[in-house]
Amino acid sequence: MANTLRFLNLALAVFSGAALIAGQGIADSSRAEDLLEELQRPDLPNWQRVEDALWGEWSKSGSAAMDLLLRRGRDAIDAEDYGAAIGHLTALVDHAPDFAEGYNSRALAYYRSGLYGPALADLARTLDLNPRHFGALTGLGTLLEETGQDAAALGAYRAAHAIHPHDPDLEDAVRRLEIVTSGRTL
Repeated sequence: MANTLRFLNLALAVFSGAALIAGQGIADSSRAEDLLEELQRPDLPNWQRVEDALWGEWSKSGSAAMDLLLRRGRDAIDAEDYGAAIGHLTALVDHAPDFAEGYNSRALAYYRSGLYGPALADLARTLDLNPRHFGALTGLGTLLEETGQDAAALGAYRAAHAIHPHDPDLEDAVRRLEIVTSGRTL
C-alpha cells in the first residue's frame, strides 16, 4: 500500500509538472522546434510524416554509440525481450543522462514488463528533459489510466493532445476519459 501511494504521488507530481510546462519552449534542436511548430498547424494532412520526422530528431543522441544502444533497446522491445531492452537502455541513460529518448524508450520497456514505478520515474525524467514529448505524456496517461487515475490520465492526454492535435488516438483518449470523469456512460 505504501508503494502504491508513493507511486500515485509521484504520478500526480509528474503530471502536474508536465501539464504546467507542456506549452513552454525547450532546448530542442532547431529542426525539432520547427517540426513541433508544424505539428500545430490545423491544416496538416501529412501529420504522420511530421510526427515521424520529429521522432527521428528526438532519436538523435549526438553519438553513434548511444544511437546504437537506443536502436538495440528498441529492437529488443519489438522482440518482446524486455530484459535485454532494459539492459541496453540502462547503459544508454548511464552514458547519456541528458538524452530524453533513452529514458522514454526505457519507460516503455519497464511498462511492458509490468514495472510501473520505474516506468513512471523514466517518464518523469523524459518530461524533465523534454516537456513537449507527447509520447511520454501519452505513456503517462496510459499508465495513470491503467491504475485508475482517470482524472490525472485525462490531464496527461490533454497535455499531449495540445502538443500533437492531429493524433486520433489522443483525441479518442481525451473523449473517452471526458465521458468517464464526467460520470456519463459510454
